[in-house]
Amino acid sequence: MCGTILSGAAISSSAQAQDAEQAAPAAAPAADTIRTIVVEGAQRLEPTTVLSYMKLRVGQPYTQEAADQALKDLFETELFKDVSIRNNDGAVIIEVIENPVINRILLEGNKRIKEDKIYPEIRLAPRQIFTRSKVRADVARIIELYKRKGRFAASVEPKMVQLDQNRVDIVFEINEGPKSKVQQINIIGNEAFSDGKLRGEMVTKQSRFYRFFSSSDTYDPDRLAFDQQKLRQFYLTEGYADFRVISAVAELTPDKRDFIITYVVEEGDRYKFGDVSVESEIRDFTSEFLTPQLPMKTGDFYNAKQVEDTVERLSETAGLFGYAFADVRPEFTRNKDTLTMDILFQVAESDRVYVERIDINGNTLTQDKVVRREFRLNEGDAFNSFQVKRSANRIKSLGFFQEDLEIEQKQGSAPDRIILEANVEEKATGELQLSAGFSSVENFILQASIRQRNFRGKGQELRASVSYSSFSQSIELGFTEPYLFDRNIAIGADVFRRDLNSFNFVNSNRETTFEQLTTGFQIRAGVPITEYLSASFRYGLSQDDVTLKPSLFFTDSNGDGIRGNSAGDVCDPILAGRFLCDALGSRTTSSIGASLIYDDRDNRIRPTRGQSVVGSVDFAGLGGSVKYIRGRLNASKHWRVLGDFIFTASAEGGYIHPLENRSKTPGDGIDDVRLTDRFFLGEPQIRGFDIRGVGPRVVRSTTVPGLDANGNPINAIVPVTNGRQTDDAIGGRAYYLGRAELEIPLGSGARELGLRPSIFVDVGAVFNVTHPLLLTDLQTQRQRTIFDADGKAVGVAPEYLTVDAEGKATTTLDAVDANGNPNPIATNFVERFFGDTPSPRVSVGFGVNWNSPFGPFRIDIAKALLKEPGDDTKLFTFNVGTQF
Repeated sequence: MCGTILSGAAISSSAQAQDAEQAAPAAAPAADTIRTIVVEGAQRLEPTTVLSYMKLRVGQPYTQEAADQALKDLFETELFKDVSIRNNDGAVIIEVIENPVINRILLEGNKRIKEDKIYPEIRLAPRQIFTRSKVRADVARIIELYKRKGRFAASVEPKMVQLDQNRVDIVFEINEGPKSKVQQINIIGNEAFSDGKLRGEMVTKQSRFYRFFSSSDTYDPDRLAFDQQKLRQFYLTEGYADFRVISAVAELTPDKRDFIITYVVEEGDRYKFGDVSVESEIRDFTSEFLTPQLPMKTGDFYNAKQVEDTVERLSETAGLFGYAFADVRPEFTRNKDTLTMDILFQVAESDRVYVERIDINGNTLTQDKVVRREFRLNEGDAFNSFQVKRSANRIKSLGFFQEDLEIEQKQGSAPDRIILEANVEEKATGELQLSAGFSSVENFILQASIRQRNFRGKGQELRASVSYSSFSQSIELGFTEPYLFDRNIAIGADVFRRDLNSFNFVNSNRETTFEQLTTGFQIRAGVPITEYLSASFRYGLSQDDVTLKPSLFFTDSNGDGIRGNSAGDVCDPILAGRFLCDALGSRTTSSIGASLIYDDRDNRIRPTRGQSVVGSVDFAGLGGSVKYIRGRLNASKHWRVLGDFIFTASAEGGYIHPLENRSKTPGDGIDDVRLTDRFFLGEPQIRGFDIRGVGPRVVRSTTVPGLDANGNPINAIVPVTNGRQTDDAIGGRAYYLGRAELEIPLGSGARELGLRPSIFVDVGAVFNVTHPLLLTDLQTQRQRTIFDADGKAVGVAPEYLTVDAEGKATTTLDAVDANGNPNPIATNFVERFFGDTPSPRVSVGFGVNWNSPFGPFRIDIAKALLKEPGDDTKLFTFNVGTQF
């Protein structure tokens, strides 16, 4: 931009003037009086608006200084690209060229930071007047944004694209550059601890190839300041009370790619605790009682974190007595000669406090009463810090609000009054979940469920689920009202229909071997006994229908070659297996049950400490055709270990005892507990194994004709790879299951992504079932008479199960023809019983929970370390859901 000032005033050149000029000093030229002011070139602005920006006025004298000031005033408005002023004997002409209007603002070259993050930093906007200062300011803000993301080499080049009608497009060309890493962290002055130990205490890490998932090696000035505080906290916990960071310098390498950080520290002397005591002015809070309870002892190394924790514990303890605003102050006496630190915890006198009011803010969907009924305090109650913390944990356990919810304590209308304020932030309580898995047995598993945990904002739960796999299909509906008629009584109901089946493959064709269709409902009710102890009761009624495919597994009683087409055709134990034939039929189960529950976990959804124990018993026989008594016990405990690691140990077990005698003759292989009522174990209870992959089972394999070393025909067991195998889990009367899982904390970047990895060990077994009568036993019991060519009986032979070349199962004499040669179209079957042992099955693995943008995601990879013959293993599972 440039401004020019042109003057039309004439200067006399007479000889008299020259003589006078030689005789006396020159007089100042007379200033012209401004007669008119005309504005030229204005398009959007009115001339009067332009004139209002400067001080030149008609009737004033025109001077060089006034013209210069007018130019300065007009340029400071940033409305003009160029301005010039001309004076022609008092006729002043102001010629302006206006700055263009912004049409669009465009970004080019940004890949690491999306446009929706950059545009809020840009102050320029379409239809505004273009100014260079605003463009420079926007460039600085964009570069600062990239610096906050660790890209200190980023550069921004603004460009202007001229359009018609004095309009322009502003294009910010961004060169993002590489991410600036922390190449090295140097520490000078440390003697007590190594560089590696101190780097381990810092949030910032040195750039290494294995940190590609972490952002901790990215340079961040705020993190640099935080690391200085972390160093000071570490040294103070180790007794170095005089420690200080003298300087912390971050230098950018010449290529602007990396940073080198250098800390200069002064450790000072190491102190120990001297005399530690409590001096209390509160009547119920005596010094004699509190001093022996202090965690630090004389002679221990000084630990500032322990002192802070003690102040907090004393404040909480005072809160238990109703003193919400107890003033606890540690008084330090430093003895440099003996290097000891005496501490006197002074508890000032304060009034007992009562709850004046409870305020709930931020709940737009959830009704106030849903939150208020979780408070363990009411208006008018004496303040109790433990009950406040318990209230916060109960509200968080609802799962309706943020995980870091805290109840604030504010001074009330009087010194002995307090206001409790819960500032909640609602989150999605609706869940749409899809889960899928793969296994060698089932191939593909798919489950879908929808659940609203805060239906209509009343805390009610409404859910529906559908599952489909090669083994099972089911649909379930449920509803729970946690506070019936606003009383602390929970009631709920479930309706379900489940279809479970087993199958085998014959010539790659799937043939169903067993199908169980269950339809029923259950009504539940629960009441609290104490704060942590509650009881629940239930009644259930269900109808089970167990069937097999008659054309495959029934006898051919009339000899027409078609199975299951006559009234005399019944389940053939050789074709189906005795345990499956025993399970056929319809039965009704009418049962009542009760549970006793102890739960003091800090959060039922994601607990970090506490335990829960659930004991339950169910009795079937209140009507119906099934009679048994079944008991279960579940327990879990959670700890914080090694800082922020969360360790969980859980165990459960159960036993079912029959109340009827179903066995007709000794040794008939019939268990008194029906197949449909036994315990089963596998995924998802014990990871690393397939669904019902653990425990007693009957495996039916094929045999093929062959020859022994002498050339005699034999039947050899064929490997499972030919696909002709039936694997039927038959469950057991007893089971146990144990888990140990360690949740691993990650850095701040991973926590922001919602990643929570864990490693685990699962152990369990299901056992105790009557040994079923196997195919081999049945075949030897069923003899078939052999006749010669004249029809004369010449002997008997066992009847074997075979399958022909077309995959049709039948019974025949043997897998050899009349001449003793191998029969090429017949294949025999053999059954084996596995898994009825309490020997533990053990699996280890790791998994990751991820609160992804599209919903919760869980992946598990588990390897079975200990297993028994017949167990089905499974390596990989995952599930994913979304919230609304």
